[in-house]
Amino acid sequence: MRWLSKLFEFVGKVGLFSLRVVVDSLRPPFEFAQFFRQLAEVGNKSLALIVVSGFALGAVMTLHTRSTLVMFGATAMIPAVQAVSFFVEIGPLVAGLLLAGRVGSGIGAVLANMRASEQIDAIESLSIDSFKFLVVPRVLACVIALPFLTLFMDFAGLLGGFLSEELSSHIAPALYISRAFDYLQWSNFIAPTLKTAVFGFIIGSVSSYFGYTTDKGAQGVGEAATNSVLSSLLIIVADVLLIKCIFFLFPETAI
Repeated sequence: MRWLSKLFEFVGKVGLFSLRVVVDSLRPPFEFAQFFRQLAEVGNKSLALIVVSGFALGAVMTLHTRSTLVMFGATAMIPAVQAVSFFVEIGPLVAGLLLAGRVGSGIGAVLANMRASEQIDAIESLSIDSFKFLVVPRVLACVIALPFLTLFMDFAGLLGGFLSEELSSHIAPALYISRAFDYLQWSNFIAPTLKTAVFGFIIGSVSSYFGYTTDKGAQGVGEAATNSVLSSLLIIVADVLLIKCIFFLFPETAI
């Protein structure tokens, strides 16, 4: 049962680390310059990956969906199926996993390298709170950027689906959009998009924890980058719990 005690110890440490992030994010002084710098790093530099992935995924999904729905004579439902699947689940989850892979490992590696090279100690020697200066802006940047990146992925997927369908059936853009949003409720759009803020908090907190608390020198840099990808697993677990919450809050309209 030693592994179980280590698991509880890890959960406790990450939980306290995350709680400190929440408390320090509400306590002045606020590092706005550092926050906007990290927001550009997390958001702008991830945008191309998100858009291209969403577009390709939308096109491929339409091809697979069409081959299935043709057998039932329900090709008119292709835009609705595409939109609902992307806005409700595929867009938020895939965007979170992509960000966890690209940004999470980067945060862990950067903070671990700063710890190994004693840059964090140098910051603290200047009477600067290294946690508020390095960790809090990165976590907040992930929380703010991920919902917007999810929107870009959703609409890129919709565009990819339209172009794929247009090549097959020459459907008009207005008709495709009309059919795509016929079955969508606000609860199918707002709640799944906002849940990605939780994904962003998980990515930022877990990745920062591994990087900021490492004590293995140069070896810890690689370990922090590798362990930070654990946020991908936590995102999937959190997704299951958040879906249950959405079903509870919107029992009649959530899909």
